[in-house]
Amino acid sequence: MADPRDVLTGPLGRLALARSSVDRQAELRLDEPALAAAWSNPDTQVLVVSEGRALVVDELDPAGDEGPLARLVLLPSLDAPEGERFFLGRDERGVAYFAVPAEALPGRQDGDARPGSLREVGLLLSDRDAGLLTHAVALEYWHRSHRFCSRCGHRTQPAAAGHVRRCAQCGTEHYPRTDPAVIMAVTDREDRLLLGRQSAWDPHRFSVLAGFVEPGESLEAAVAREVHEEAGLTVTEVEYLGSQPWPFPCSLMLGFRAVVDDPEAVRADGDELQEVRWFSRAELAAAIAAGEVVPSGRISIARSLIEHWFGADWVTPPGE
Repeated sequence: MADPRDVLTGPLGRLALARSSVDRQAELRLDEPALAAAWSNPDTQVLVVSEGRALVVDELDPAGDEGPLARLVLLPSLDAPEGERFFLGRDERGVAYFAVPAEALPGRQDGDARPGSLREVGLLLSDRDAGLLTHAVALEYWHRSHRFCSRCGHRTQPAAAGHVRRCAQCGTEHYPRTDPAVIMAVTDREDRLLLGRQSAWDPHRFSVLAGFVEPGESLEAAVAREVHEEAGLTVTEVEYLGSQPWPFPCSLMLGFRAVVDDPEAVRADGDELQEVRWFSRAELAAAIAAGEVVPSGRISIARSLIEHWFGADWVTPPGE
């Protein structure tokens, strides 16, 4: 069985929500006898998800290097609640994993477990648990929001171990939705970085530019369009750096570096962005240290793009 961690990770390294140690084994999704056998196996583990949250238990890193950690609460299939079953795959030991969506998370008598969202605990989970929760949360949202056929309006039913919904009336098959979005570290010829602030954000929060890919549009064209629309700049170079699933609710973030030759033309569009600023590394370090700039959280690919541009001398923001 191939280990997903052996796949090349690219310049941004191992992004928090792109980690996994579970083989999805898509070839089993239509094999009902194999799925039934996996479900009945006493070693099988089930993750219960509800509205994007799962039960987690807080732990400390035994080596003392990573600080607080967390692990998912996984149940044997015998103890799992009734409901739809999403097959998530198998690990290197052959253990099968399923997700079951529920109206509410099961209670824990020992009191150690707590509900946690992917945003809250994604960084604290192991590769296995991060991959399981990311997969399960994305499927849960899609199933919850696509219960009716977009072609004839009749109710759909899950199929292919949770990776298809099929309309019993017209036979149309519907597949999980993923919305591609580009996110880019925009630099000029002096290698300054452009950061912007949305009006809904904290006054000190700044991040890189981003936007959704439009129908019939290439990723490179989307990068150039978004930079021009949001900041008035013309992109002359585009370099792909890496990607990360972002199931909030159903995006795939595709990270790029974009170079512009007209930095003096920068202006915030007043719609997507209220403010845009160029930073040298020294200027950004000073602004972060003073609390004048709060960068994106560590779980986001936006933060990875900023740190990749900054280099090895990155200064951790106060409070992290």
